[in-house]
Amino acid sequence: MNWEQIAQLLQRARAEGWSWSTFLAQAASCGVASAPGALVDLDRPGRCGYPEVVFAQGKTPQQVVQIVHRLLEHSATALVTRVDEPTALLLRQEFPQGEFHPRGRTFRLGCCRSGPPLGLVAVVAAGTSDLPVAHEAEQTIRWMGSQVELVTDVGVAGPHRLWTCMPRLQQAQAVVVAAGMEGALPSVVGGHVAVPVVAVPTSVGYGANFGGVAALLAMLNSCAANVCVVNIDAGFKAGYLAAMIAQATAATETLPAQASPPETSSQGGSP
Repeated sequence: MNWEQIAQLLQRARAEGWSWSTFLAQAASCGVASAPGALVDLDRPGRCGYPEVVFAQGKTPQQVVQIVHRLLEHSATALVTRVDEPTALLLRQEFPQGEFHPRGRTFRLGCCRSGPPLGLVAVVAAGTSDLPVAHEAEQTIRWMGSQVELVTDVGVAGPHRLWTCMPRLQQAQAVVVAAGMEGALPSVVGGHVAVPVVAVPTSVGYGANFGGVAALLAMLNSCAANVCVVNIDAGFKAGYLAAMIAQATAATETLPAQASPPETSSQGGSP
């Protein structure tokens, strides 16, 4: 709840003569909507700037649809991640205006920004096998209202492929790099750009990759100071953080320059 909502609730309490227990019950339920098996956080845009995102994994298709309905009662946009085919089928039936991305496993309704995109994020996939994670990041960034530059298949086994793409990366306000195997690419990218690099270890690789743990540890030990790391296969988290960074940077860059205060000079001589 924000201060305006608290003030409105207090006014209702005074006008209707609520008891203290009634006020507490109303305050606890404010900003929350019930759905089967879930309490939907409707207050999140006021606290965090963006609506709650639905993680579909482990939920039934019917539960996901009901949660999205609750969100759309208070917002014009919604994002669902880790969407399987049965859930996608039902979501597309209920919300034909939405966009399902099969490789990224996302379902996107609308955009969090009503105006033009704010900020640019480059999303880099080391290999084609890393694209599902990269696309999850890409779709998250688009939902949040930033532009995306997608760069694919530029892993360190063929480093010359990356150099031709470097001007595109250097124009971005943040970069997401998804890489499996030994997870070296984020460090290479970090050494060539002057913006934050959000590294995503993927579970792509052979036995000693340990399902992404090898890439995770390599990224956590990156010598590039501008590299930060999210969880294995967490394309959503990487995209979310990168979009927030890009939007904050772009908003600062578009602010009008503040005029310097006029200089004052002392007049007159010594007494």
